[in-house]
Amino acid sequence: MAQAPARAASVVRLFDAHCHLQDPRVLAVAPSLIRAATAAGVARFAVNGTSEKDWHLVKQMAEEYPWVPERSPDWMDSLRRFFAETPEAAVGEIGLDKGSHGKTIDFGEQVEVFQQQLELAKELNKPVSVHCVRAFGDLLEILKRTGPFPAGVLLHSYLGSAEMVSSLENLGCYFSLSGFLTGMKSTKAKKMLKSMPLDRILLETDAPDALPKLDDISLLAVPVDRSSADNGESKKDSNSQASTTSNESLNHPSNIHIVMKYVASLLEISEIELAEVTYKNATKLFSYHGSKVHNEVEAV
Repeated sequence: MAQAPARAASVVRLFDAHCHLQDPRVLAVAPSLIRAATAAGVARFAVNGTSEKDWHLVKQMAEEYPWVPERSPDWMDSLRRFFAETPEAAVGEIGLDKGSHGKTIDFGEQVEVFQQQLELAKELNKPVSVHCVRAFGDLLEILKRTGPFPAGVLLHSYLGSAEMVSSLENLGCYFSLSGFLTGMKSTKAKKMLKSMPLDRILLETDAPDALPKLDDISLLAVPVDRSSADNGESKKDSNSQASTTSNESLNHPSNIHIVMKYVASLLEISEIELAEVTYKNATKLFSYHGSKVHNEVEAV
């Protein structure tokens, strides 16, 4: 869990409930992303690992800022050791995927690993961040078998049906919304959002992915790390300067404001109300024993 530095007092306070600032595409510029997002009102980030290969980066990021085939044979022992050494960590990202990437991984194997990880989250009484692509029916059945989850389940970039919301809510789920929501038909998105209790809604960027796709919006681009550029490349002319100073295909965490505005408009509530309630929801979810959020809340 990474906490941003002190923020400007005049902006709304936001909690990015799911992102990947350790992603190699943005790791080198992560400090500048965090500073810019902080200035835009993002007070906290829940940075999610995706495999054993990046757990140490997530841990390092939390300290510096107060998928299945990649697992090793002893991945569960390694995961348990990590939690013993890092009590402030939550579980995730874990999940199920029947999309283009997930189709390359045996689904039965996905389910086996996912269920073990869910059981570990319950055992440790920690919230768990869940990725689900085209497998919501399977997800619900597994959660029913394994749950409920008193510590909470964060369904990141939720795009499931409105009809499933009540059953998922009863199992302890929170519904985290990202820029991917903008790719859904607005009528379907509105129906889905209206089915969610306000006290279970979260906002996220999933940065550097989930770039919002809306007309007439101003998106903040991720700057390019010039130090990593190939020294052998010829210099670009002045007309291509923008391509050398930013990467417009990547999502900046400050773009959480775009998600907030869109969700608030569909829910027909003010942006301030949405910011306040989602910050409160995320703080509650991540205030488990040992977390940095819990410790800071206790100290207040």
